[in-house]
Amino acid sequence: MKRRNKFFINAISLALILGIIFGVCIDEYKEKSIGEKSAQEKDIELKKTQNLALKQISTKNIVKENIITEVNYPKEEVLEEYKGYEVCAKLEIPIIDLETYVLKNYSPQSLNTSVTKFFGANPNEQGNFCIAGHNFINKNMFRNLKKLKIGDEFFLIDNNIGKVQYKIYDINQVFPNDVSCLKQNTNFKEVTLITCTSDSKKRIIVKAKENL
Repeated sequence: MKRRNKFFINAISLALILGIIFGVCIDEYKEKSIGEKSAQEKDIELKKTQNLALKQISTKNIVKENIITEVNYPKEEVLEEYKGYEVCAKLEIPIIDLETYVLKNYSPQSLNTSVTKFFGANPNEQGNFCIAGHNFINKNMFRNLKKLKIGDEFFLIDNNIGKVQYKIYDINQVFPNDVSCLKQNTNFKEVTLITCTSDSKKRIIVKAKENL
């Protein structure tokens, strides 16, 4: 009888201990679940904030782009053909008294006739519009390009967008195998003027962007 009573007492004690341990485990699980839920909620809130920020940035970019596209440029009619070659734009650089037509298609023959689009975007569109010209003494060539300075301004005119003013921000000389000036990684309107130095050993590179 005593052994049986002792067995029941031990069994009850063990049950109580297990109950206490189980209760503690339950409480810890609840706290952990609450903590995980709280962390998840924080992640959700953070993602909401990030998404909102991205939307705000996108909205600002759209507004900025709308401002740019809403500019009304002066209109001037440009000849569509010059000496048998198709024209894409007219270039005016008042400070060196240059007015010349930019021929649409580059070739050795067209380059001997006038300055020519060499590479890049269309005239007055976003991107790098590259114009090449000989340094001949002809009035419509790039003989006096070397006289330009940073801060000087010029105009590029086309029949689609109109007359856009550009401001020179960089002038340098490179070797003929350096084509870095032709890069198109720009999000604004850019014009690059290219001609030879007097000894033809290097290229004079004049870079300008839209003067807003």
